Amino acid sequence: MKTAGDVLSALFGNDFVQTANKHSKLFDSWTDITAKNGIAAAAAHSRIKNLNNGILLIEMDHPGWKQILQTKQSKLLNDFRIRFPEMDISGISLMLAKPDSSKQPEDVIGQSEEICETSGTTIPSSVPPCENFTQPVNEENVAADIESIKDDELREKLLKLGQTIAARK
Repeated sequence: MKTAGDVLSALFGNDFVQTANKHSKLFDSWTDITAKNGIAAAAAHSRIKNLNNGILLIEMDHPGWKQILQTKQSKLLNDFRIRFPEMDISGISLMLAKPDSSKQPEDVIGQSEEICETSGTTIPSSVPPCENFTQPVNEENVAADIESIKDDELREKLLKLGQTIAARK
């Protein structure tokens, strides 16, 4: 039986997985970039929320942190441009979070993370350990693997997702 990672890789393809890895690295870099600019404490009160049309949206939990980030905005932008030149980041937009939108689920807070050796992706410790997904995926068997999923709702969603992706190709 294929793992969920195998099924998703078969459905989305390598280009999607590579793009997802780049975005993951961008989102994970927030702590390092704030620390480099002397505002490490800001990382605990803010986060990268989105990257859209070259604009990096940063969300924070208090107006005071917004002011602090505004003082370093041009340096932050420069660091993102240097670290991620392929993403064509042209600006940073700062916004206050809606109440409770910046909080993580209680079961994730304080848990450690590990680096998946096969992909280099940072994974919360609440996720089962990485496995080596080097065996090739036989796309003809993906539908059969999906059919073996016992959860009817999940199985239907995966089938619809596969159809949507196939229609876009």
